[in-house]
Amino acid sequence: MPAENINFAIDKRRRVPDIIQLLPDNIANQIAAGEVIQRPASAVKELLENSVDAGATEIKLMVTDAGKNLIQVVDNGRGMSETDARMSFERHATSKISNIEDLFKIRTMGFRGEALASIAAVAQVEIKTCKAEEELGTWLEIENSIVKKQEPCATSVGTNICMKNLFFNVPARRNFLKSNAAEMRHVIDEFIRVAMAFPHIFFSLTSNGQQVFYLEAGSLKQRVIQILGTTYNTKLVSVNEQTDYMNVHGFVGKPETAKRTRGDQYFFVNNRFIKSAYLNHAVMNAFDDMIAKDSFPMYVLFIDLDPAQLDINVHPTKQEIKFEDEKIVYAFVQAAVKHALAQFSIAPSLDFTLNADIQHMEAVERPATEQKLEAVTSSNLFKTFTQKNQAHKIEGTNQSELKHWKDFYEPLQKEMKDDGWQLTDKQPSNTFHYAATQNKLAILNDVPLTQVHQTYIVAATNNGFLLIHQQQAHERVLYEKYSQAVHGKQMPTQQNLFPSTIQLTASDTELMHELLPELKVLGYIIEPFGNNTFVVQGTPADILQGNEKMAIELLLEQYKHFSPEVKFSKRERLVRSVAKQQAIKSGKALSQKEMLVLAEELFSCETPNVTPNGSPTYLEFKGDYLEKMFGK
Repeated sequence: MPAENINFAIDKRRRVPDIIQLLPDNIANQIAAGEVIQRPASAVKELLENSVDAGATEIKLMVTDAGKNLIQVVDNGRGMSETDARMSFERHATSKISNIEDLFKIRTMGFRGEALASIAAVAQVEIKTCKAEEELGTWLEIENSIVKKQEPCATSVGTNICMKNLFFNVPARRNFLKSNAAEMRHVIDEFIRVAMAFPHIFFSLTSNGQQVFYLEAGSLKQRVIQILGTTYNTKLVSVNEQTDYMNVHGFVGKPETAKRTRGDQYFFVNNRFIKSAYLNHAVMNAFDDMIAKDSFPMYVLFIDLDPAQLDINVHPTKQEIKFEDEKIVYAFVQAAVKHALAQFSIAPSLDFTLNADIQHMEAVERPATEQKLEAVTSSNLFKTFTQKNQAHKIEGTNQSELKHWKDFYEPLQKEMKDDGWQLTDKQPSNTFHYAATQNKLAILNDVPLTQVHQTYIVAATNNGFLLIHQQQAHERVLYEKYSQAVHGKQMPTQQNLFPSTIQLTASDTELMHELLPELKVLGYIIEPFGNNTFVVQGTPADILQGNEKMAIELLLEQYKHFSPEVKFSKRERLVRSVAKQQAIKSGKALSQKEMLVLAEELFSCETPNVTPNGSPTYLEFKGDYLEKMFGK
């Protein structure tokens, strides 16, 4: 190639501008803040953990408008020097790590040096801090990662940090924040997780000038009761197992404290709150056969093990960790909970070695012969206790057969009319119809409805029978009833002759305030009474008197843990939660009239065949299908 052409090519390449460049610090910090500071509660977590790492014995949290306008944390920890105060807001500036080996022996709450830098990138920050050996402290004001003010000041030992106007420079992020009540619930959750892990530290939380928590330093049991309520005072089982590999300690609730939804469940690893479905499954297995399958136990469990056996640096929030050997941890947690339950006589157990006299009884020393076994098993008393549904069986004089059993299967004379099948014989006045595929078939009310296993209702039709699931059918009925209520037709309310009071946790109090207008439409009349207390003046007409407190508590639990794949509005979530919570449960015996009313209401619904979440409410067994099943 000629020299002039080479020079032209070089000049042309030089004229093309470079496109890769370093991001400015404020933009880089905002990007990092998107991972660390997702909402006000995220900042609360980081600031509280910094105070814990600083060795504070008193930590006070104040928030305004659920932290959107102000989050302030005041502690009496070690404080910082002027240089440290300034350096703490730089990215990846930390006192916890100096080499790569330190990552595998971390016992502090923070270590990456991202929290304060991220907070300063999305909020207006003001900090006053002072060390015990210094006369004056340091006052810093930072906005958008830029230091606006730095000067000495008089302040008490420790750190006082304020972050104001979260996401003031990222309005799009601020618009994604939810209501104050919803954001405050997240703030309370993060506060509880830190306060629960460090019961020896005093914590307080104030929201808009009102005190929410005032937690004196004390034992773990005292802290659990302070946070979760005095109802657990006599219902906690201590867990304490120690080995060379790991230790497990804390508390689990007795089986009667189990709830229908995942509520008070806390796992801590080296005092750090974590979320682990794997370890939760271990606890659930330990409670196997002691609680209902659809119930969840309460637990506050702490796992202590060598930091080298786990990796906490897998997620910015550090709530997801990895164990070097998950199976060992799983087995140990399950065994520790099982042992605790057995120790406190919660789990059923028989130990005949406790009494030597039992070993010398004739029934033990002389095994039964075959003749004795046959005589025993053939007796009516034995059958009464071994066969299902025979506990109250009384032998009658005539055991030949049930009278009129053939009448159930006799073909019914019917004729087809435009509006569906109707009986040609005398038709009961309360006969109703249901839509199945494209035909309307009558459920026959002259044949009694039958309840099976106190869960299913068998209803004979003119061409087979229906198997109705009573809980799911009632859920569909209630859902459509409440859906109509929230769209204009308010539910009737029954006034309580003696209004009852209900005391909630701080988190549930915030949720209740948020839901009060919607609950009123559904027939609840609930008024705030101060100090996390509400007065129930009235409830929907179908709630039994005296059962209001439990119904409301279960409703709140159902709403909090409502997690469908599709995002529903607050009102839709509430309607679905109320319907699910108030539906008659499997195991409840129903009278003939109750079954008939339920079936009538079900097939009066617009969509009678499925629940709101898509589960079937009934199955239809037609005559031709039944004949095929029997090979005809």
